[in-house]
Amino acid sequence: MTQTITLSEVPKNGGLYAKAALGAVPLPAPLSSRKPGLPDRRVVLDGFQVDPDHLAAYCHATGLRFSDTLPLTYPFILSFPLMMELIVARDFPFTAVGAVHLENVIERTREISVAEPLDFTAHVENLREHPKGLLIDAVTEIRVGRELVWRQVSTMLHQQRTSLSGGPKSAPPEDQVPPPPLRVQRVDQKTINRYAAASGDRNPIHVSGLGAKAMGFPKTIAHGMWSAADILSTIEGRVPEKATYAVKFGKPIFLPSSINIYAEQAESGWDLSILHPKKGYPHLTATLR
Repeated sequence: MTQTITLSEVPKNGGLYAKAALGAVPLPAPLSSRKPGLPDRRVVLDGFQVDPDHLAAYCHATGLRFSDTLPLTYPFILSFPLMMELIVARDFPFTAVGAVHLENVIERTREISVAEPLDFTAHVENLREHPKGLLIDAVTEIRVGRELVWRQVSTMLHQQRTSLSGGPKSAPPEDQVPPPPLRVQRVDQKTINRYAAASGDRNPIHVSGLGAKAMGFPKTIAHGMWSAADILSTIEGRVPEKATYAVKFGKPIFLPSSINIYAEQAESGWDLSILHPKKGYPHLTATLR
């Protein structure tokens, strides 16, 4: 039977990060409660009201237009703590620390007004092996009354050995000089600090040089979902009311950096990408349909 955790407010990210850090401390086998499968659990939060000031801060951090409707990616930062509430649990099959956001798919059925009360549900499914570790899909749905208005699937990777590890590795693609971009954008720590404050995601890999090095990065890196939101500002006003936004994250954007932005109109929407300006490898590729 599914266990339902009913919340009266969005959890604070600071407390969730503390739980994640404690969860990363290894315990002796008799004391460990981690299980090989996913807990049958969901998180519910009803009647959430968007704070216009918070929305304005998010729009300022991402370059998206502030209005009386929510940007396509904005509900991600509202729902992220609900997803984390599930992943930091002691009986989750792996620790939240070090998990990598690989892909994100958002489906919106219509525009959402700032004034509408939102009902959230979140659960985790589809635990599976990958050559680099374990994958899970964190699923969030938002309803207004009984109407499903927004749904997302965030695919996360926990790096560890699995039965698929150790196979032959394909040669990495060679660096290529990228084509001329639609625009070049400079991303620095100030930009990402602004997003961290608006989103509540102050993971040390984004805001602390020492924290980034502790996690194996030479410098701080931009949030993946900052880039997923920022690139939508390139096609502001042309995002359809009913849309599916599928994003794949590539190599991290080290701070500070210049990045190449691309947006090409496709038959049923847009193809978007962020490439390294000299080596041409992707930081992000996305489709909007």
